[in-house]
Amino acid sequence: MSAEVFDVIDPRFRECIPGAVQLDKLATGMRWSEGPAWFGAGRYLVWSDIPNDRMMRWDETDGSVSVFRQPANNTNGHTSDLQGRLISCEHRGRRVTRTEPDGSITVLADNYEGKRLNSPNDVVVKSDGTIWFTDPSYGILTDYEGDKSESELDACFVFRLDPDSGELTIVADDFVKPNGLAFSADESILYVADTGASHDPNGPKHIRKLHVSSDGRSVRTGDVFAECTAGLFDGFRVDTEDRVWSSAADGVHCFLADGTMIGKIPVPEVVANVCFGGRKKNRLFICGTTSLYAAYVNARGASRP
Repeated sequence: MSAEVFDVIDPRFRECIPGAVQLDKLATGMRWSEGPAWFGAGRYLVWSDIPNDRMMRWDETDGSVSVFRQPANNTNGHTSDLQGRLISCEHRGRRVTRTEPDGSITVLADNYEGKRLNSPNDVVVKSDGTIWFTDPSYGILTDYEGDKSESELDACFVFRLDPDSGELTIVADDFVKPNGLAFSADESILYVADTGASHDPNGPKHIRKLHVSSDGRSVRTGDVFAECTAGLFDGFRVDTEDRVWSSAADGVHCFLADGTMIGKIPVPEVVANVCFGGRKKNRLFICGTTSLYAAYVNARGASRP
């Protein structure tokens, strides 16, 4: 894939494209790839194959692909905390967990005020160590990606978790289906996708900007950052220049901080999520429906994967 194959909508996107680039297919055979997270110390990527109830691992040192964990409670989104430990959202477990260095699993959150969470979807860790995650109902709507169940919360929220105290608080309650999320480079903005249109044709299919309070504990409702022009936004990441790289039905869409879409990376499958990785954090890993792809870009991830 050369620079000409990239969909350059605005000339500024050319700054993001190395001189000779291709879209690499690293793995295939999944049913619904999601939640990539890069672990630099081991030079490997972990991601979810949700319907097959497994987590996968791609090794940068030799290109090998293996099963990281199975069964996996239909995990979806992943990230790493400040200590490099794996943080996971479990659809079937209806919880957020941490994988310890010895492989044991610690439950970080599975209920709010005594009511079970819906199905945690995507997660990000702030520089103060707090864990922010979305909790739509996708994992309890059918048995395909979890266990069909009734919601005990009767709504879908964005949560903030203090892993030290265990305090879980709602930071946003006005989303239909909160999905992917990421902080801006300076953490003054929390971007959150709303994929309410997945079950309501008139529902939202956008990313919103939420302004983080000065104490870093809450957000103010913000404006729509971008509307999706191809399917739905799902997972996304922000680079050090505050460009947003988001999944969409036709590939990866790249936006400037003001919401201007400047280009796309076409992918032959619906994209669910992305993350930056590699030794310089300048390789964009892309979860297509059945496959894992990657492309080098002239950008570096602004936060943990």
